[in-house]
Amino acid sequence: MSSPIRTHVPGRRRVAARLLGERGAAAVEFALIAPVLLLLLLGIVEFSKAFHDQASLSAAAREGARSMALGDTPAQARDAVRAAANGLTLGDSQISVSPASCAAVAPGSRTTVTVTVRHRKTFVAGLFGGAGVELTGKAAMRCGA
Repeated sequence: MSSPIRTHVPGRRRVAARLLGERGAAAVEFALIAPVLLLLLLGIVEFSKAFHDQASLSAAAREGARSMALGDTPAQARDAVRAAANGLTLGDSQISVSPASCAAVAPGSRTTVTVTVRHRKTFVAGLFGGAGVELTGKAAMRCGA
């Protein structure tokens, strides 16, 4: 019995390896994972911005409470809040001062003035909720301190 003669075809192994190889698998896997990674990165950036704004609101409320406790003028306290807000635009409706005056407080009493600052933080393209979140900074200080 005679065996069939195998002829060697040049480049046959390269063609077979190319057809059976996993050359484009990494690109396909990256295309599937890239949107998830970008969403995660965007979430980290947005959370850090919101955290920074929250810290700014707390510091601004503390400055407003200090100004009110020492200067006893709600307008001066609101101005101090705006100056310490690190670029956040705040209106009078977002800043509440209570009580309105420390002068009416009896001498020797331990009345405190409280300043509350509210700010709505919206996220890029409404990705994490179109309305955003309400951030609040609150501080209290004893009148006349």
